[in-house]
Amino acid sequence: MKAIVIHEAGGPDKLRFEQVAEPTPGPADLLVDVDAAGLNFIDTYQRSGLYPLAFPFIPGVEGAGTVAAVGDGVTGFSVGDRVGWVGVLGTYAEKHLVPAQRAIPIPIGLETDVVAAMLLQGITAHYLTNDTFPLKKGDRCLIHAAAGGVGLLLTQIAVMKGAMVITTVGTEEKAELSRAAGADEVIVYRQVDFREEVEKLIGANNLDVVFDGVGAATFDKGLDLLRPRGMMVTFGNASGPVPAIPPLILAEKGSIFLTRPTMAHYIQTRDELLTRANDLFNWVSTGALDVRIGHKYPLGQAGDAHRALEGRETTGKVLLHP
Repeated sequence: MKAIVIHEAGGPDKLRFEQVAEPTPGPADLLVDVDAAGLNFIDTYQRSGLYPLAFPFIPGVEGAGTVAAVGDGVTGFSVGDRVGWVGVLGTYAEKHLVPAQRAIPIPIGLETDVVAAMLLQGITAHYLTNDTFPLKKGDRCLIHAAAGGVGLLLTQIAVMKGAMVITTVGTEEKAELSRAAGADEVIVYRQVDFREEVEKLIGANNLDVVFDGVGAATFDKGLDLLRPRGMMVTFGNASGPVPAIPPLILAEKGSIFLTRPTMAHYIQTRDELLTRANDLFNWVSTGALDVRIGHKYPLGQAGDAHRALEGRETTGKVLLHP
């Protein structure tokens, strides 16, 4: 079978499209024909070496497809079932081994591409707004990179919860996408200083929470916008990792809270994984949540997809098709 293989850390040119051995399912595994793999920033962090992994490896932690074989002892799944998964490395391939405990049954009526596009980013948006900082009516939140995959879903869920949503984006085109997702106010950060604009809108130190998937470029200004005992949620490094800060700064800025969540700690059990996924499926099925697929690439063009994502040229979700 064909797969993308990374033999050493580096740029998108390190994504090699190669022939590899087809995996064999173990006693707790499903062998799945991959219909679509989701592209995420974590893929670029692993490729670059920011999140080190042992080489060689097949990247990609999210996808959806059709069960081709079932390992001995696996119950509840049959050949031909459609499943999605998240947090299972090796998805940039024609076939993928998925532990049955991590496989998510896809409901009838949901397109496989839509499931591949929603799981990692949708579950991220779900735990950020339900558990990391449980949003409620009247809360004021700032969401960075709001036209990206997480940003669009995060905005919609925050609106559903009754929060006031301020977003930042890079272009007027992306601003229209953010408004369509329900944002109350959209700031094009390349035209104005987002900190000054937020203060014009709601006053100084009045944000309850900042959801920051950008990292180094936005972190410091975000801290300055929080109310006393507000929360900075830094969950991504699109512009580079946030530098270390002394804890005393949190006291000086109003006894604010700082957290760096990661999805693995919010889907530690199968029940938690399925609860979050099924909430997303229900919202999409009822029209309450829109999943935007912005770009699709053949698997062999994964390098081009990585360049577009890192160059901020994408909106919504990027999918790779084997």
